[in-house]
Amino acid sequence: MAIEYLKRGKPEADRAEDDAKTAAIVAATLKDIEQRGDTAVRELANKFDNFDRESYRLSDDEIQAIIAKVSPEDMADIKFAQEQVRNFAQAQRDSMLDIEVETLPGVILGHKNIPVQSVGCYVPGGKFPMVASAHMSVATASVAGVPRIIACTPPFNGEPNPAVIAAMHLGGAHEIYVLGGIQAVGAMAIGTESIDPVHLLVGPGNAFVAEAKRQLFGRVGIDLFAGPTETMVIADETVDAELCATDLLGQAEHGYNSPAVLLTNSRKLAEDTLSEIDRLLTILPTASTASVSWEDYGEVIVCDTYDEMLEVANDIASEHVQVMTDRDDWFLENMTCYGALFLGPRTNVSNGDKVIGTNHTLPTKKAGRYTGGLWVGKFLKTHSYQKVLTDEAATMIGEYGSRLCMLEGFVGHAEQCNVRVRRYGGVNVPYGTGAPRRMAAE
Repeated sequence: MAIEYLKRGKPEADRAEDDAKTAAIVAATLKDIEQRGDTAVRELANKFDNFDRESYRLSDDEIQAIIAKVSPEDMADIKFAQEQVRNFAQAQRDSMLDIEVETLPGVILGHKNIPVQSVGCYVPGGKFPMVASAHMSVATASVAGVPRIIACTPPFNGEPNPAVIAAMHLGGAHEIYVLGGIQAVGAMAIGTESIDPVHLLVGPGNAFVAEAKRQLFGRVGIDLFAGPTETMVIADETVDAELCATDLLGQAEHGYNSPAVLLTNSRKLAEDTLSEIDRLLTILPTASTASVSWEDYGEVIVCDTYDEMLEVANDIASEHVQVMTDRDDWFLENMTCYGALFLGPRTNVSNGDKVIGTNHTLPTKKAGRYTGGLWVGKFLKTHSYQKVLTDEAATMIGEYGSRLCMLEGFVGHAEQCNVRVRRYGGVNVPYGTGAPRRMAAE
Protein backbone atom coordinates (compact mmCIF):
# COMPACT_ATOMS: atom_id res chain seq x y z
CA MET A 1 0.00 0.00 0.00
CA ALA A 2 1.32 3.43 -0.91
CA ILE A 3 -0.41 6.42 0.65
CA GLU A 4 1.54 9.68 0.44
CA TYR A 5 0.70 13.01 2.06
CA LEU A 6 1.77 15.90 -0.14
CA LYS A 7 0.35 18.27 2.49
CA ARG A 8 -0.65 17.71 6.09
CA GLY A 9 -2.78 19.80 8.43
CA LYS A 10 -2.27 20.80 12.05
CA PRO A 11 -1.20 17.86 14.28
CA GLU A 12 -3.96 16.10 16.21
CA ALA A 13 -2.36 17.07 19.53
CA ASP A 14 -2.68 20.75 18.67
CA ARG A 15 -6.29 20.29 17.62
CA ALA A 16 -7.04 18.50 20.90
CA GLU A 17 -5.50 21.39 22.86
CA ASP A 18 -7.76 23.84 21.05
CA ASP A 19 -10.77 21.65 21.86
CA ALA A 20 -9.86 21.53 25.55
CA LYS A 21 -9.68 25.32 25.78
CA THR A 22 -13.07 25.61 24.11
CA ALA A 23 -14.61 23.04 26.47
CA ALA A 24 -13.49 24.95 29.56
CA ILE A 25 -14.95 28.23 28.31
CA VAL A 26 -18.24 26.57 27.40
CA ALA A 27 -18.59 24.78 30.75
CA ALA A 28 -18.16 28.02 32.70
CA THR A 29 -20.58 29.88 30.44
CA LEU A 30 -23.33 27.26 30.70
CA LYS A 31 -22.98 27.21 34.48
CA ASP A 32 -23.42 30.98 34.52
CA ILE A 33 -26.57 30.75 32.38
CA GLU A 34 -27.98 28.08 34.69
CA GLN A 35 -27.32 30.19 37.78
CA ARG A 36 -28.27 33.66 36.51
CA GLY A 37 -30.65 33.02 33.62
CA ASP A 38 -31.68 36.05 31.57
CA THR A 39 -29.12 38.28 33.27
CA ALA A 40 -26.25 36.07 32.11
CA VAL A 41 -27.73 35.74 28.61
CA ARG A 42 -28.02 39.53 28.31
CA GLU A 43 -24.42 40.07 29.45
CA LEU A 44 -23.15 37.51 26.96
CA ALA A 45 -25.21 39.00 24.10
CA ASN A 46 -23.77 42.43 24.86
CA LYS A 47 -20.23 41.10 25.19
CA PHE A 48 -20.06 38.94 22.10
CA ASP A 49 -22.65 40.44 19.74
CA ASN A 50 -22.76 44.01 21.07
CA PHE A 51 -26.53 43.63 20.94
CA ASP A 52 -29.12 44.56 23.54
CA ARG A 53 -32.89 45.00 23.57
CA GLU A 54 -35.69 44.68 26.10
CA SER A 55 -36.67 41.24 24.84
CA TYR A 56 -34.57 39.12 22.51
CA ARG A 57 -37.73 37.52 21.17
CA LEU A 58 -39.11 39.20 18.05
CA SER A 59 -42.78 40.16 18.13
CA ASP A 60 -45.09 39.26 15.26
CA ASP A 61 -45.11 42.88 14.11
CA GLU A 62 -41.30 43.01 14.18
CA ILE A 63 -41.07 39.82 12.19
CA GLN A 64 -43.35 41.19 9.47
CA ALA A 65 -41.45 44.48 9.34
CA ILE A 66 -38.11 42.70 9.04
CA ILE A 67 -39.37 40.31 6.34
CA ALA A 68 -40.64 43.29 4.34
CA LYS A 69 -37.02 44.29 3.80
CA VAL A 70 -36.35 41.15 1.72
CA SER A 71 -36.53 41.83 -2.01
CA PRO A 72 -39.10 39.90 -4.06
CA GLU A 73 -36.29 38.21 -5.99
CA ASP A 74 -34.54 37.01 -2.81
CA MET A 75 -37.85 35.91 -1.33
CA ALA A 76 -38.57 33.82 -4.42
CA ASP A 77 -35.19 32.11 -4.11
CA ILE A 78 -35.72 31.45 -0.40
CA LYS A 79 -39.13 29.91 -1.08
CA PHE A 80 -37.74 27.74 -3.88
CA ALA A 81 -34.96 26.38 -1.68
CA GLN A 82 -37.32 25.78 1.22
CA GLU A 83 -39.72 23.92 -1.04
CA GLN A 84 -36.96 21.53 -2.08
CA VAL A 85 -36.05 20.84 1.54
CA ARG A 86 -39.69 20.36 2.51
CA ASN A 87 -40.35 18.03 -0.42
CA PHE A 88 -37.47 15.71 0.43
CA ALA A 89 -38.26 15.82 4.15
CA GLN A 90 -41.88 14.92 3.38
CA ALA A 91 -40.75 11.98 1.23
CA GLN A 92 -38.61 10.81 4.14
CA ARG A 93 -41.50 11.24 6.57
CA ASP A 94 -43.79 9.25 4.31
CA SER A 95 -41.32 6.37 4.42
CA MET A 96 -41.62 6.14 8.22
CA LEU A 97 -44.68 4.08 8.97
CA ASP A 98 -46.44 3.28 12.21
CA ILE A 99 -46.73 -0.49 12.44
CA GLU A 100 -48.87 -3.00 14.30
CA VAL A 101 -48.40 -6.75 13.88
CA GLU A 102 -49.77 -9.90 15.50
CA THR A 103 -46.56 -11.76 16.24
CA LEU A 104 -48.31 -14.68 17.96
CA PRO A 105 -52.01 -15.50 18.25
CA GLY A 106 -53.42 -12.82 20.55
CA VAL A 107 -50.13 -10.88 20.89
CA ILE A 108 -50.08 -7.44 19.28
CA LEU A 109 -46.85 -5.40 18.96
CA GLY A 110 -46.51 -2.02 17.36
CA HIS A 111 -44.73 1.29 17.24
CA LYS A 112 -45.77 4.89 16.74
CA ASN A 113 -43.67 7.75 15.41
CA ILE A 114 -44.36 10.71 17.69
CA PRO A 115 -42.90 14.20 17.13
CA VAL A 116 -40.52 15.62 19.71
CA GLN A 117 -42.65 18.15 21.59
CA SER A 118 -40.28 21.13 21.54
CA VAL A 119 -37.20 21.88 19.47
CA GLY A 120 -34.63 24.66 19.58
CA CYS A 121 -33.10 25.44 16.19
CA TYR A 122 -29.82 27.32 16.08
CA VAL A 123 -29.13 29.21 12.86
CA PRO A 124 -25.58 30.63 12.59
CA GLY A 125 -25.34 34.15 11.29
CA GLY A 126 -22.72 36.29 12.97
CA LYS A 127 -20.17 36.00 10.16
CA PHE A 128 -22.33 34.73 7.30
CA PRO A 129 -26.15 34.85 7.51
CA MET A 130 -26.93 31.16 7.14
CA VAL A 131 -30.34 31.40 5.50
CA ALA A 132 -30.24 27.77 4.42
CA SER A 133 -29.78 26.51 7.98
CA ALA A 134 -33.26 27.75 8.79
CA HIS A 135 -34.72 25.52 6.10
CA MET A 136 -32.72 22.52 7.30
CA SER A 137 -33.81 22.76 10.93
CA VAL A 138 -37.03 24.76 11.19
CA ALA A 139 -38.78 23.58 8.02
CA THR A 140 -37.77 19.96 8.60
CA ALA A 141 -39.08 20.08 12.17
CA SER A 142 -42.31 21.54 10.81
CA VAL A 143 -42.70 18.65 8.36
CA ALA A 144 -42.23 16.28 11.30
CA GLY A 145 -45.11 17.95 13.13
CA VAL A 146 -43.18 19.39 16.10
CA PRO A 147 -45.73 21.50 18.05
CA ARG A 148 -43.23 24.04 19.45
CA ILE A 149 -40.31 25.19 17.32
CA ILE A 150 -38.12 28.02 18.57
CA ALA A 151 -35.26 29.48 16.58
CA CYS A 152 -32.24 31.58 17.52
CA THR A 153 -29.87 33.48 15.28
CA PRO A 154 -27.29 36.15 16.17
CA PRO A 155 -27.54 39.69 14.86
CA PHE A 156 -25.80 40.38 11.55
CA ASN A 157 -24.11 43.78 11.36
CA GLY A 158 -25.98 44.84 14.46
CA GLU A 159 -29.53 43.81 13.57
CA PRO A 160 -31.63 40.77 12.69
CA ASN A 161 -30.84 39.56 9.19
CA PRO A 162 -34.07 39.89 7.15
CA ALA A 163 -33.43 36.84 4.93
CA VAL A 164 -32.69 34.58 7.90
CA ILE A 165 -35.77 35.80 9.80
CA ALA A 166 -37.88 35.26 6.67
CA ALA A 167 -36.62 31.71 6.30
CA MET A 168 -37.30 30.96 9.97
CA HIS A 169 -40.82 32.39 9.77
CA LEU A 170 -41.69 30.67 6.49
CA GLY A 171 -40.22 27.45 7.86
CA GLY A 172 -42.70 27.44 10.71
CA ALA A 173 -40.88 28.80 13.77
CA HIS A 174 -43.27 29.62 16.60
CA GLU A 175 -40.76 31.78 18.51
CA ILE A 176 -37.80 33.68 17.04
CA TYR A 177 -34.98 35.09 19.17
CA VAL A 178 -32.06 37.29 18.11
CA LEU A 179 -29.42 35.46 20.13
CA GLY A 180 -26.19 33.78 19.11
CA GLY A 181 -23.47 31.52 20.41
CA ILE A 182 -23.36 29.68 23.72
CA GLN A 183 -25.97 32.01 25.17
CA ALA A 184 -28.51 30.92 22.54
CA VAL A 185 -28.12 27.16 22.84
CA GLY A 186 -27.70 27.42 26.61
CA ALA A 187 -30.89 29.44 27.01
CA MET A 188 -32.87 27.08 24.79
CA ALA A 189 -31.67 23.94 26.57
CA ILE A 190 -31.49 25.14 30.19
CA GLY A 191 -34.29 27.67 30.06
CA THR A 192 -34.41 31.14 31.61
CA GLU A 193 -37.06 33.38 33.11
CA SER A 194 -38.20 34.34 29.59
CA ILE A 195 -37.43 31.21 27.55
CA ASP A 196 -38.97 27.83 28.31
CA PRO A 197 -36.48 24.97 27.77
CA VAL A 198 -36.78 22.63 24.80
CA HIS A 199 -36.45 18.87 24.49
CA LEU A 200 -34.09 18.82 21.48
CA LEU A 201 -31.38 21.13 20.11
CA VAL A 202 -30.49 21.12 16.42
CA GLY A 203 -28.43 23.13 13.99
CA PRO A 204 -24.79 23.78 13.11
CA GLY A 205 -22.52 26.38 14.63
CA ASN A 206 -18.96 27.29 15.47
CA ALA A 207 -16.73 25.32 17.82
CA PHE A 208 -18.30 26.93 20.90
CA VAL A 209 -21.85 26.13 19.79
CA ALA A 210 -20.88 22.55 18.96
CA GLU A 211 -19.20 22.09 22.34
CA ALA A 212 -22.16 23.61 24.15
CA LYS A 213 -24.46 21.10 22.48
CA ARG A 214 -22.10 18.28 23.43
CA GLN A 215 -22.10 19.34 27.08
CA LEU A 216 -25.87 19.79 27.12
CA PHE A 217 -26.54 16.34 25.64
CA GLY A 218 -28.46 14.29 28.19
CA ARG A 219 -30.24 17.30 29.62
CA VAL A 220 -31.69 17.64 26.12
CA GLY A 221 -31.32 15.67 22.94
CA ILE A 222 -29.12 16.96 20.15
CA ASP A 223 -29.09 16.25 16.46
CA LEU A 224 -25.35 15.45 16.23
CA PHE A 225 -21.93 16.92 16.90
CA ALA A 226 -21.85 19.47 14.13
CA GLY A 227 -18.42 21.01 14.50
CA PRO A 228 -16.41 22.99 11.96
CA THR A 229 -17.24 22.25 8.33
CA GLU A 230 -15.26 19.41 6.76
CA THR A 231 -14.92 18.61 3.08
CA MET A 232 -13.19 15.89 1.10
CA VAL A 233 -12.72 15.70 -2.65
CA ILE A 234 -12.15 12.22 -4.05
CA ALA A 235 -10.93 12.66 -7.61
CA ASP A 236 -9.05 10.97 -10.43
CA GLU A 237 -7.85 12.10 -13.84
CA THR A 238 -11.41 12.47 -15.16
CA VAL A 239 -11.49 15.98 -13.65
CA ASP A 240 -9.09 18.90 -13.48
CA ALA A 241 -7.42 21.00 -10.81
CA GLU A 242 -9.84 23.92 -11.14
CA LEU A 243 -12.82 21.82 -10.05
CA CYS A 244 -10.87 20.24 -7.18
CA ALA A 245 -9.40 23.50 -5.89
CA THR A 246 -12.72 25.34 -6.15
CA ASP A 247 -14.56 22.64 -4.23
CA LEU A 248 -11.92 22.56 -1.49
CA LEU A 249 -11.75 26.32 -0.97
CA GLY A 250 -15.51 26.69 -1.28
CA GLN A 251 -15.87 24.95 2.07
CA ALA A 252 -12.61 26.18 3.65
CA GLU A 253 -14.07 29.69 3.71
CA HIS A 254 -16.53 28.61 6.43
CA GLY A 255 -14.02 29.24 9.21
CA TYR A 256 -10.42 29.18 10.32
CA ASN A 257 -10.54 25.51 11.29
CA SER A 258 -12.43 23.81 8.46
CA PRO A 259 -10.60 20.68 7.26
CA ALA A 260 -10.38 20.25 3.47
CA VAL A 261 -8.85 17.10 2.03
CA LEU A 262 -8.00 16.08 -1.54
CA LEU A 263 -7.82 12.32 -1.98
CA THR A 264 -6.59 11.19 -5.39
CA ASN A 265 -4.70 8.49 -7.27
CA SER A 266 -3.16 11.05 -9.61
CA ARG A 267 0.00 12.76 -8.42
CA LYS A 268 -0.30 15.22 -11.32
CA LEU A 269 -3.81 16.21 -10.27
CA ALA A 270 -2.61 16.61 -6.68
CA GLU A 271 0.26 18.90 -7.65
CA ASP A 272 -1.87 20.88 -10.10
CA THR A 273 -4.54 21.35 -7.43
CA LEU A 274 -2.00 22.70 -4.95
CA SER A 275 -0.90 25.24 -7.56
CA GLU A 276 -4.48 26.14 -8.44
CA ILE A 277 -5.34 26.70 -4.78
CA ASP A 278 -2.44 29.15 -4.51
CA ARG A 279 -3.79 30.99 -7.54
CA LEU A 280 -7.39 31.10 -6.33
CA LEU A 281 -6.33 32.41 -2.93
CA THR A 282 -5.02 35.53 -4.64
CA ILE A 283 -8.47 36.38 -6.01
CA LEU A 284 -10.98 34.80 -3.58
CA PRO A 285 -12.72 37.55 -1.57
CA THR A 286 -12.89 35.26 1.49
CA ALA A 287 -9.22 34.26 1.21
CA SER A 288 -8.41 35.76 4.61
CA THR A 289 -10.42 32.93 6.15
CA ALA A 290 -9.96 30.18 3.58
CA SER A 291 -6.18 30.57 3.46
CA VAL A 292 -5.82 30.07 7.21
CA SER A 293 -8.11 27.05 7.12
CA TRP A 294 -6.22 25.56 4.18
CA GLU A 295 -2.82 26.19 5.75
CA ASP A 296 -3.72 24.66 9.12
CA TYR A 297 -6.27 22.00 8.15
CA GLY A 298 -5.81 21.29 4.43
CA GLU A 299 -4.43 17.94 3.31
CA VAL A 300 -3.52 16.34 -0.01
CA ILE A 301 -3.28 12.55 -0.05
CA VAL A 302 -2.11 10.48 -3.02
CA CYS A 303 -2.96 6.77 -3.19
CA ASP A 304 -2.06 4.06 -5.68
CA THR A 305 -5.48 2.44 -6.01
CA TYR A 306 -9.17 3.14 -5.68
CA ASP A 307 -9.35 0.60 -2.85
CA GLU A 308 -6.78 2.62 -0.93
CA MET A 309 -8.75 5.79 -1.57
CA LEU A 310 -11.86 4.09 -0.24
CA GLU A 311 -10.07 2.92 2.90
CA VAL A 312 -8.66 6.37 3.64
CA ALA A 313 -12.02 8.04 2.95
CA ASN A 314 -13.87 5.72 5.33
CA ASP A 315 -11.22 6.30 8.01
CA ILE A 316 -11.44 10.10 7.76
CA ALA A 317 -15.26 9.98 7.62
CA SER A 318 -15.55 13.53 6.31
CA GLU A 319 -18.73 15.56 6.60
CA HIS A 320 -18.98 16.39 2.88
CA VAL A 321 -17.51 14.02 0.30
CA GLN A 322 -17.35 15.22 -3.31
CA VAL A 323 -16.70 12.23 -5.59
CA MET A 324 -15.49 12.93 -9.13
CA THR A 325 -14.09 9.73 -10.64
CA ASP A 326 -14.73 7.18 -13.36
CA ARG A 327 -16.61 5.05 -10.79
CA ASP A 328 -18.74 7.35 -8.66
CA ASP A 329 -21.44 4.73 -8.09
CA TRP A 330 -18.77 2.30 -6.85
CA PHE A 331 -17.98 4.76 -4.07
CA LEU A 332 -21.71 5.17 -3.35
CA GLU A 333 -22.01 1.38 -3.03
CA ASN A 334 -18.90 0.90 -0.90
CA MET A 335 -18.46 3.97 1.27
CA THR A 336 -19.75 3.45 4.80
CA CYS A 337 -18.55 6.44 6.86
CA TYR A 338 -19.38 10.00 5.78
CA GLY A 339 -21.90 12.80 6.22
CA ALA A 340 -23.24 13.18 2.68
CA LEU A 341 -22.01 12.22 -0.78
CA PHE A 342 -21.98 14.54 -3.78
CA LEU A 343 -21.57 12.35 -6.82
CA GLY A 344 -20.10 13.52 -10.10
CA PRO A 345 -18.69 16.81 -11.36
CA ARG A 346 -22.14 18.25 -12.10
CA THR A 347 -23.05 18.47 -8.43
CA ASN A 348 -21.19 20.04 -5.53
CA VAL A 349 -21.39 20.60 -1.80
CA SER A 350 -22.94 24.04 -2.22
CA ASN A 351 -25.97 22.39 -3.85
CA GLY A 352 -26.54 20.44 -0.65
CA ASP A 353 -25.72 23.42 1.53
CA LYS A 354 -28.23 25.77 -0.02
CA VAL A 355 -30.88 24.44 -2.34
CA ILE A 356 -31.04 20.89 -3.67
CA GLY A 357 -33.15 19.52 -0.80
CA THR A 358 -30.96 17.18 1.24
CA ASN A 359 -30.15 18.37 4.75
CA HIS A 360 -26.87 20.18 5.27
CA THR A 361 -26.54 19.59 9.02
CA LEU A 362 -24.14 16.67 8.93
CA PRO A 363 -21.80 14.70 11.23
CA THR A 364 -18.23 15.92 11.73
CA LYS A 365 -15.16 14.74 13.65
CA LYS A 366 -15.64 11.14 12.49
CA ALA A 367 -19.21 10.99 13.81
CA GLY A 368 -20.19 9.69 10.37
CA ARG A 369 -18.98 6.32 11.63
CA TYR A 370 -22.10 6.01 13.81
CA THR A 371 -24.69 8.51 12.62
CA GLY A 372 -26.03 10.20 9.54
CA GLY A 373 -27.07 13.83 9.32
CA LEU A 374 -30.12 15.73 10.44
CA TRP A 375 -33.34 14.55 8.79
CA VAL A 376 -37.04 14.51 9.47
CA GLY A 377 -36.68 11.29 11.49
CA LYS A 378 -34.52 13.08 14.05
CA PHE A 379 -37.58 15.07 15.11
CA LEU A 380 -39.60 11.89 15.63
CA LYS A 381 -39.43 9.39 18.47
CA THR A 382 -40.33 5.80 17.67
CA HIS A 383 -42.20 4.40 20.66
CA SER A 384 -43.23 0.77 20.94
CA TYR A 385 -46.34 -0.70 22.54
CA GLN A 386 -47.79 -4.13 23.15
CA LYS A 387 -51.11 -5.67 24.09
CA VAL A 388 -52.25 -9.21 24.83
CA LEU A 389 -55.80 -9.94 23.71
CA THR A 390 -56.57 -13.49 24.86
CA ASP A 391 -56.28 -15.55 28.03
CA GLU A 392 -54.35 -18.18 26.11
CA ALA A 393 -51.74 -15.68 24.94
CA ALA A 394 -51.43 -14.14 28.42
CA THR A 395 -50.82 -17.59 29.89
CA MET A 396 -48.31 -18.74 27.29
CA ILE A 397 -46.23 -15.53 27.26
CA GLY A 398 -46.50 -15.34 31.05
CA GLU A 399 -45.08 -18.83 31.49
CA TYR A 400 -42.06 -18.08 29.35
CA GLY A 401 -41.59 -14.72 31.03
CA SER A 402 -41.83 -16.23 34.51
CA ARG A 403 -39.10 -18.76 33.88
CA LEU A 404 -36.81 -16.27 32.14
CA CYS A 405 -37.19 -13.81 35.04
CA MET A 406 -36.25 -16.51 37.53
CA LEU A 407 -33.26 -17.43 35.35
CA GLU A 408 -31.95 -13.94 36.05
CA GLY A 409 -32.98 -13.94 39.71
CA PHE A 410 -35.74 -11.32 39.34
CA VAL A 411 -38.44 -12.79 41.58
CA GLY A 412 -40.60 -9.67 41.54
CA HIS A 413 -40.46 -9.61 37.77
CA ALA A 414 -41.50 -13.27 37.71
CA GLU A 415 -44.53 -12.53 39.87
CA GLN A 416 -45.76 -10.00 37.31
CA CYS A 417 -45.93 -12.92 34.90
CA ASN A 418 -47.14 -15.48 37.44
CA VAL A 419 -50.18 -13.51 38.54
CA ARG A 420 -51.36 -13.51 34.90
CA VAL A 421 -50.66 -17.22 34.54
CA ARG A 422 -52.73 -17.93 37.64
CA ARG A 423 -55.52 -15.50 36.72
CA TYR A 424 -55.91 -16.16 33.01
CA GLY A 425 -54.62 -19.73 32.74
CA GLY A 426 -55.73 -21.28 35.98
CA VAL A 427 -52.22 -22.66 36.52
CA ASN A 428 -51.06 -23.02 40.10
CA VAL A 429 -47.66 -21.31 40.26
CA PRO A 430 -46.36 -21.03 43.84
CA TYR A 431 -45.24 -17.52 44.78
CA GLY A 432 -41.57 -16.92 44.03
CA THR A 433 -41.12 -19.80 41.58
CA GLY A 434 -40.97 -20.09 37.84
CA ALA A 435 -43.95 -21.36 35.89
CA PRO A 436 -43.84 -25.08 35.05
CA ARG A 437 -43.06 -26.21 31.52
CA ARG A 438 -45.88 -27.73 29.58
CA MET A 439 -43.97 -30.26 27.56
CA ALA A 440 -46.85 -31.19 25.31
CA ALA A 441 -47.28 -27.60 24.25
CA GLU A 442 -43.59 -27.15 23.59
